[in-house]
Amino acid sequence: MTSPLFQPTRIGDLTLPNRIVMPPLTRARAAQPGNVPTAMNAAYYAQRASAGLIIAEATDISADAKGYSLTPGVHSAAQIAGWRLVTEAVHRRGGRIFLQIWHCGRMSHADFHDGALPVAPSAVAFAGQIWKAGADDHRGQGGMVACPTPRALETAEIAGIVADFRQAALNAIEAGFDGVEIHAANGYLIDQFLRSTSNQRGDQYGGSRENRLRFLLEVTDAVTSAIGAARTGVRLSPCNRANGMDCPDSIPTAVEAAARLAERGVAYLHTNEPGDDSPEATQVRQQLRAAFPGPIIVAGGYTRERADAVLASGDVDLVAFGKLFIANPDLPARLQHGWPLNTPEPATFFGGDARGYIDYPTHTATEEQPA
Repeated sequence: MTSPLFQPTRIGDLTLPNRIVMPPLTRARAAQPGNVPTAMNAAYYAQRASAGLIIAEATDISADAKGYSLTPGVHSAAQIAGWRLVTEAVHRRGGRIFLQIWHCGRMSHADFHDGALPVAPSAVAFAGQIWKAGADDHRGQGGMVACPTPRALETAEIAGIVADFRQAALNAIEAGFDGVEIHAANGYLIDQFLRSTSNQRGDQYGGSRENRLRFLLEVTDAVTSAIGAARTGVRLSPCNRANGMDCPDSIPTAVEAAARLAERGVAYLHTNEPGDDSPEATQVRQQLRAAFPGPIIVAGGYTRERADAVLASGDVDLVAFGKLFIANPDLPARLQHGWPLNTPEPATFFGGDARGYIDYPTHTATEEQPA
């Protein structure tokens, strides 16, 4: 019997040949100065074009959105031109590619903002760290650093960030992407608005669940009005409670968000899990499915066997494989044929050059090497 992983499906106006997704994976290899995608980035994504869908790495909507060193943007002419190298390379290989767009909010550092504090819904410190390279380090030999307590956004400033998301989506389409994914997960700015732990505002963007959802829905409406709902996906992470994001209302908020996104007809909902088959993760998948009848992508340490099982349940439609795609450019073929998998090299995940980026062999290349 054919695995559901290798059955075609649709997302928006796209027909996907399989249900294997390459999720957004921060690799910190944008060229400096300017955080510009390069031909090396194009080669990396083109190698992985056999995925049903590629969602390219989280990309800054503006200079103010930055939270990590060496991550790309999509707000300058040079960045748009760099991303066009990527989309053309992927499309030449027959692939499909969305771009994840983000604002990091409080998960940032003053060094990225000319000494100014990062912004957030409220002046509540982020309990974790972000990855940062030295000012003159263009090879990514950085490390983890603490974030300062952010500055709370003024109500009047929020519309400008919504407009930045809209323009970033338009820029992505200009660069040749098939669509965009709004990053509303993993503790970044939109997720910070969704959680009562990080959002302690007293205006129309804080307090009630409806108010905490407002920013996400305004961003979604702005993006869909610019490029169409069929080219807009959204990522949520209701089970992620790390680093001060343990909001007691996170799951009900995500389910309500899913229902409101379904009303808007977005192309898909993307969610990530802790990487296990816990009863909570199963329950959340079922709740999201009940609220969102469109395509749902799930990520979280999935194997071929777990992916087959979750697809058979009907709770999701596609499965994303992160670290496996880093190390296996031909992952769909390896999964389909049961070929052995390359082992990822964590030391090369963030920053650096071609090593650990575009030099992982395909199975065919490995087989053709002389003994």
